[in-house]
Amino acid sequence: MISTVVWGTGNVGRAAIRAVEAHPALDLAAVLVHNPDKVGRDAGELAGLDGTLGVAATDDIDAVLAAGPGAVVYAASGDIRPDEALADIVRAIEAGAVVVTPALYALYDPTNAPAELRDPVLAAIAAGGGSLFVSGVDPGWGNDVLPLLISGLGTTVDTIRCQEIFDYSTYDQEDSVRNLVGMGQPMDYGAPMLWPDMPTMVWGGQIRLMARALGVELDEIRETMDRRALESTVRTSTMGEFAAGTQGAVRFEVQGIVEGEPRIVIEHVTRIHPSCAPDWPTPPDGAGAHRVVIEGRPRIEVTVEATDEGENRSAGGNATAVGRLVGAIDWLVAAEPGLYDALDIPLRPAVGKLGRKHA
Repeated sequence: MISTVVWGTGNVGRAAIRAVEAHPALDLAAVLVHNPDKVGRDAGELAGLDGTLGVAATDDIDAVLAAGPGAVVYAASGDIRPDEALADIVRAIEAGAVVVTPALYALYDPTNAPAELRDPVLAAIAAGGGSLFVSGVDPGWGNDVLPLLISGLGTTVDTIRCQEIFDYSTYDQEDSVRNLVGMGQPMDYGAPMLWPDMPTMVWGGQIRLMARALGVELDEIRETMDRRALESTVRTSTMGEFAAGTQGAVRFEVQGIVEGEPRIVIEHVTRIHPSCAPDWPTPPDGAGAHRVVIEGRPRIEVTVEATDEGENRSAGGNATAVGRLVGAIDWLVAAEPGLYDALDIPLRPAVGKLGRKHA
């Protein structure tokens, strides 16, 4: 059994605890928290499970890493604290652990990551013997292993389009929805996630990964951006009121240009309410989905819907991201220490999980 630490117990961390507990090759050794109110609480309670797991949450990072865990699922956010997240991850790798995380977007494609991110990780790997794999859902499996797998069913492929289409009122992270993405803000508000070049910073690595796997050279990466205001005030069950005239929907594309044409495209269509931008693409039932469209012969379209934590689509997406990461741990432990990406690590069948009772 691989002793595994879950670091962080937010949206991703809750799912990570459940995934580690359910994995037949992993043993939940510790749960690290930042909030002092969570210290001492059982991991099962923090993960929303019916029973306890006998692992009390702690904020003692030194003691947890000194115990020499085999793996760390780093589930703390890196969106607004990238330097701190990198320092934490480097620390765990130096302790000899395999680290899996969705926290650092630039390291989804480590080959092209900035040296200031990649070099400390490589130095930690050399010093401690750990490994790192960064992935998620979108960016993540929805923009790498899934579209690449489906492209292999085509006779000819003209374009690959990956879409995330979501009602963000289902997303349990109000600060990100309102401040990072700008929902409910005035139309002249400069939402950080929508700054020029920011989508490329987050999703460009996925474009480059797919191009590398497909054996094509990119001319460049381009962006498109469109925003819509709410025509009337709406009230959501999770985040309260969003006023008429404020931002209610965002649509952008990150385009991989091959021989002058957008051939590899990642598109996001995000709303705070279904009434906003009804002419834009919609998911099958209005809540949220990830979709891959292969234009070519034949034309192939695959839509993935995941739910968790009371049929919540955002929680379902988080759980699939965690499944990809936690499912890679035993592969990484068996491999040489290194900095890995999605093209290195296979998405494998759920060996040992079929019929297993939910934790």
